[in-house]
Amino acid sequence: MSAATADPLQRLAALLSRLPGIGEKSAMRLALALVRADPEYIRTLADAVGSVHETLKLCRTCCDLTPSEICARCSDARRDRTTICVVAQPQDRMAIDRAGIYRGLYHVLHGVLDPLAGVGPADLHVDALLRRLGANDEDAATGHATVQEIIVATSPNVEGDATALYLSRLIAPLGVRVSRIASGVAVGGELEYADVTTLHRALQERRVL
Repeated sequence: MSAATADPLQRLAALLSRLPGIGEKSAMRLALALVRADPEYIRTLADAVGSVHETLKLCRTCCDLTPSEICARCSDARRDRTTICVVAQPQDRMAIDRAGIYRGLYHVLHGVLDPLAGVGPADLHVDALLRRLGANDEDAATGHATVQEIIVATSPNVEGDATALYLSRLIAPLGVRVSRIASGVAVGGELEYADVTTLHRALQERRVL
């Protein structure tokens, strides 16, 4: 074992630096902050980190992260069940929810198509989305609301656009309208960092694919 990994502070910083967006210097600052933090906070933090994989699971309907079988959004009867907003990651759903302008349902893919990184359709939760749309005929027979529109809210970059086009080609033949979030989100940017005004414009000015 090297001296760096033998040192508890260096080991903690090395582990923190593996998190997205955390460089070596930021990791060391966080490690030092944890060393100086209140012991009760450290115990609570350690418990939260240790139990997150046990308490969180994928929603049986939309594939979002949730501590229950069905997430709070899918079980909310007040939401518009004729519209599903498809996002790449849970943080994208959170960003749209924070804007407070969308009251439909969601579907989380947990990624986007990226052939160079080896991510294909089978690696995304596309089949679960198609199963939801396949239930449209059954819902119509029982008088329940059926899905009329899919809003593809992937980030406006090469991978996000490719994913949107792929979904459009799959879903359009099912008779469901497919739209794409429009202007407002910068090309090449990430949806989770967009402000409320930007998200509002993107959703209001969505276009049919």
